[in-house]
Parts: sequence; C-alpha cells; structure tokens
Amino acid sequence: MSMSDPIADMLTRIRNASAVRKQQVEMPSSKIKVRLADILTDEGYIADYTVSDSIKPVLTLTLKYYNGQPVIQELKRVSKPGRRVYKRKQELPRILGGLGIAIVSTSQGLMTANQARSSGHGGEVLCSVW
Repeated sequence: MSMSDPIADMLTRIRNASAVRKQQVEMPSSKIKVRLADILTDEGYIADYTVSDSIKPVLTLTLKYYNGQPVIQELKRVSKPGRRVYKRKQELPRILGGLGIAIVSTSQGLMTANQARSSGHGGEVLCSVW
C-alpha cells in the first residue's frame, strides 16, 4: 500500500477494524478524513468520531454494528491518485439502487452523490459505501 493515498489507508483501517469487530479505529487526522467521518456519521455508517487535540491529531472512529454485523458491508476506493475518477452531476453513481452512498469531492467540499446531484455539482468520486 502506498502511503500517498491517505483516503485508501483510512478505508482499509475501517475495513480491517470491522472485520475483527473492533469498537474503534484510529488513524492520523486530516481535514478530508474528518469530513469523510462526518458524512459516514450523518449517513449512519459509523456511530461517532473524535479528533484528539495534539501536535499530530488522531482521528478515532466509533464503528457501528447491527446484530453483531458491521453496518459498513463494503468500502471501495473509486478515484485513486494514479487514476482519478471525475463525474458530472448527471453521471454520479447510485450505489446498490440507493441503499449505499458514494462520497464525492466537489468544489463545494465533500458530500454524498445524492447531495451533489441535488445541488448540481459533479466532482471526484472518492469512494462508495454500503
């Protein structure tokens, strides 16, 4: 895994932590990761998150389980540093017929594909979650 893709690293940490049913997962914090955590919380995929107040801030996500199963079934990195994926608003993906979400980086910041569609923005499709 190349360290040049902090988002892929974040997704992998979440995947690994849910695989072993961990309550929480930690990672170095950044603005974009906090915004991703924000969306995952809003959309009900994780319970909560905190950012430590230190020189190197640590982002801690509290994972969510339902009947012992992780709420997040699948996390996929769509756009990668080596192969960016941009979509116009009408091309934004619908994940599992609307059951999942795609997270898009737009000129207005990160949002779900549905929010991007309704606000009329396209952008870089960072990842999909269901």
